[in-house]
Amino acid sequence: MQNNAAPMPPGKGPTGRFGLRIAAWYAVVFVITSLAVVALTYWLLAASLEERDRQIVISTLKEYSERYAEGGLPALANAVEIEQRSGLHERLLVRVVRGASETFMLSAPSTLDDFDVSRLQGLDLEQLRSDSGTSLLEVASAKFPDGTLLQVGKSTENREELLARFRAVLAIVSLLIVAIGLAGGAIVTRSTLQPIRRLISAVRNISRTGKLEDRVPVRPQRDAIDELSMLFNEMLDRITTLMRGREQALDNVAHDLRTPMTRLRGVAERALQSDDPRAHREALVTGLEESERILAMLTSLMDISEAETGAMRLELSQVDVAAIVSDVIELYADVAEDKRVGLSSDVEPGLVVRADAQRLRQVLANLVDNAVKYTPPEGRVTVTGRRGDGVVRIDVTDTGAGIAPHDLPHIWDRLYRGDQSRTERGLGLGLSMVRAIVTAHGGTADVSSEPGKGSTFTIRLK
Repeated sequence: MQNNAAPMPPGKGPTGRFGLRIAAWYAVVFVITSLAVVALTYWLLAASLEERDRQIVISTLKEYSERYAEGGLPALANAVEIEQRSGLHERLLVRVVRGASETFMLSAPSTLDDFDVSRLQGLDLEQLRSDSGTSLLEVASAKFPDGTLLQVGKSTENREELLARFRAVLAIVSLLIVAIGLAGGAIVTRSTLQPIRRLISAVRNISRTGKLEDRVPVRPQRDAIDELSMLFNEMLDRITTLMRGREQALDNVAHDLRTPMTRLRGVAERALQSDDPRAHREALVTGLEESERILAMLTSLMDISEAETGAMRLELSQVDVAAIVSDVIELYADVAEDKRVGLSSDVEPGLVVRADAQRLRQVLANLVDNAVKYTPPEGRVTVTGRRGDGVVRIDVTDTGAGIAPHDLPHIWDRLYRGDQSRTERGLGLGLSMVRAIVTAHGGTADVSSEPGKGSTFTIRLK
């Protein structure tokens, strides 16, 4: 079938829109995840700095409290002076208050001039905002038995400045993350969709040209896309095989129908030229036989096609193999007796298989029919059934002339008839039907043969 639709240009059509969705989802997930990590990092840093400042204030308050308890206000003032002269640490607010608001000592850096320390309430931990409202003073207090209140505080200005710089860095990092996410999404999408585009290209070429020779390249990575490509190639191989089989079957049907149709025409012409009523009757009988043969051929071909394409309906149930074999043996007992061919069975007791009883009976009937037909007088045909290796095996063995080596690979083909079989009347579809039905059951059908000694047809069912 020809398809004249113009191919979509790259980046447009369903594939392009699908690629944009993949890129967008990748970028969104990547950016959101990365920004979440950045935000978590900032929060952890801010919490760590806050905890560090608080520990500095508390540890300093504890140290100065010990000094005051040992030597009073002079010892505390001396400790504060030594700390400030060392310059090893940031200067802190140190305030000693007695009574309601009488300040005995106040040591504070000039950066704290914007804070009204008189508003401190003397809580264990409290915060005081500057008059300008730009920073906070975190203060810890300790009260002594004599009513003296010692307060140590630290401004958050340095911490806020550090966090502001870190936020600026994170802003740049966030922009880079967005850019990387978009670029990465485009790269990943292009790499991911490349096999799909190759698959679409192959399908489009097949649709446009009608040729099934194109195959999708499979990469060595063997990921899900490559698995899809492999399945697509296998499907094309299967379709090609079926189409070739169909063409061959049609050629064979046309060839095999020519003879009965020619015979029908000849019989009809002779009947028309004759005035004998008996000749007319014989012509009608012959025509009826030929039409029945043609209908049987077409029905068998339809059944084989249904089985091979998976459209055959199977009524599966637990089937007693011995009972089926017994029915088939009884059906062909008279024919075998007329040909003086021994026909027997040896089936394991209680052998059961899940199958369609009618179709299984049809399979065994075809095999037994062929075996009896091609076994000479005084020969034998034996049907055996056993279970082993998890499968049920049924063998139909004969002592006939066997199958020629050059015929053996083709006996399962539709309408194929070997040199020996051409001496017998038949359609050439029996073995094709056998394999198709067994395959539809999920089993296998094989044959082993030695010219002059006979053949064994084996079917295996799970």
